[in-house]
Amino acid sequence: MLLEIEDLTLLYGRIQALHGISLHVNEGEVVALIGANGAGKTTTMRAISGLRPVASGKIIFGGRDVTKMRADLRVALGIGQAPEGRGVFPGMTVQDNLEMGAYTRRDKPGITQDLAMVYDLFPRLKERQRQAGGTLSGGEQQMLAVGRAMMTRPKLLLLDEPSMGLAPMLIQQIFEIITRINEQGTTVLLVEQNAQQALSRAHRGYVLETGSIVKEGSGQDLLHDPAVKEAYLGVA
Repeated sequence: MLLEIEDLTLLYGRIQALHGISLHVNEGEVVALIGANGAGKTTTMRAISGLRPVASGKIIFGGRDVTKMRADLRVALGIGQAPEGRGVFPGMTVQDNLEMGAYTRRDKPGITQDLAMVYDLFPRLKERQRQAGGTLSGGEQQMLAVGRAMMTRPKLLLLDEPSMGLAPMLIQQIFEIITRINEQGTTVLLVEQNAQQALSRAHRGYVLETGSIVKEGSGQDLLHDPAVKEAYLGVA
């Protein structure tokens, strides 16, 4: 088991955002976390990456308790994240943005190799490598955010709403790339409002409602679950 979350609670001031959630991600899986706005999906991601302190519970990564570990040390251990809203550095070139992803690394040959891998995954970024990140389209910025996270050489890639605000054709493309990344050996935890795409490509999934996990199962089982279809897929 690569990631294990045990009975995690998290507070925003006096508001309890997560109510004792437990989930796990096995090595080599794509796991989807779906739910409505405000369900606690992004909060869960921030807890895993160390951007939000937790009130109680445990986060175990690669057999190691990282619950209180600093965010940058978690990156060095192998947790990479493409955050909600992309968060590219607008004044820096595409290449500089990607190289920022490798800031914890010292292996220059490996960084060069991974840069080539990212440009292979995202040919559009190679075409725009000298262009400022802030001048890219929304889809290109999303590619850049995922590419930058891949430059950390993650064992676990956290993707927070990768399809948000994208045209349908680009959404399809982003999900095909996520599948490729997984097939190349990276484990993926995916937060996504596009439940259809996420569950179609996930090995397993969890449904989060108001800070609690209410369902879990294989991607296909959740995709065909009547309650999930009605709530998240727009099918009664």
